Amino acid sequence: MKTIVICSGGLDSVSLAHSIAAKGELSRLVSFDYGQRHAKEIDYAAACAQRLGVPHHIIDMRTIGASLTGSALTDDIDVPDGHYAEDTMKVTVVPNRNAIMLTIAYGIAAANGDTGVATAVHGGDHFIYPDCRPAFTEAFDTMQRAALDGYADVSLVTPFVHKSKADIVTEGARVNTPFADTWSCYKGGEHHCGRCGTCVERREAFHLAGIEDPTTYEDPDFWRAATGTAEESA
Repeated sequence: MKTIVICSGGLDSVSLAHSIAAKGELSRLVSFDYGQRHAKEIDYAAACAQRLGVPHHIIDMRTIGASLTGSALTDDIDVPDGHYAEDTMKVTVVPNRNAIMLTIAYGIAAANGDTGVATAVHGGDHFIYPDCRPAFTEAFDTMQRAALDGYADVSLVTPFVHKSKADIVTEGARVNTPFADTWSCYKGGEHHCGRCGTCVERREAFHLAGIEDPTTYEDPDFWRAATGTAEESA
């Protein structure tokens, strides 16, 4: 299989890229600039592609993203602090984002003779993001098979869809993912803020996986209160 990985530059997608590369199946990475609050993570995706020796496609979706309003990731709305399991995090939803990105990735795969499109959606995303849930990914794969019927045979690869963020950290460590060279924070400062949903989830995942977190956080202890993790259990 030749597999294209949708790579944001975050921990999940970079770990996925390294995992697929370890199998000798990685063909290319694709990243999307949809006018998100910051595009800092795209630099990390570019570095991943260079490290793994594959082409990197950066798709300019800013005009599309400008119409996907109402999200803290695209509009002038404060990114909330706390855990993803809180209702306040729904303000980070960008409507139909994954469906749009996957559609483009399938087209790139078909045009280049790739046979798989891999995305790092995982169990921790299900509460907030409808286009990360198994029901969506399964239906999307069926739809795309119909869209490319007779032209290309491309399947959706979602190895993390039933796994936790801690499972991803474990897999990433197994394939020597350089976690320090990934970016998760929604706020895009000099360092990870340590307070937004992605930072809290990232820090908690390393803790649960029992793997040292190399990330520098502006607020390194906020995750404990957000997740109910006692100091002595660290």
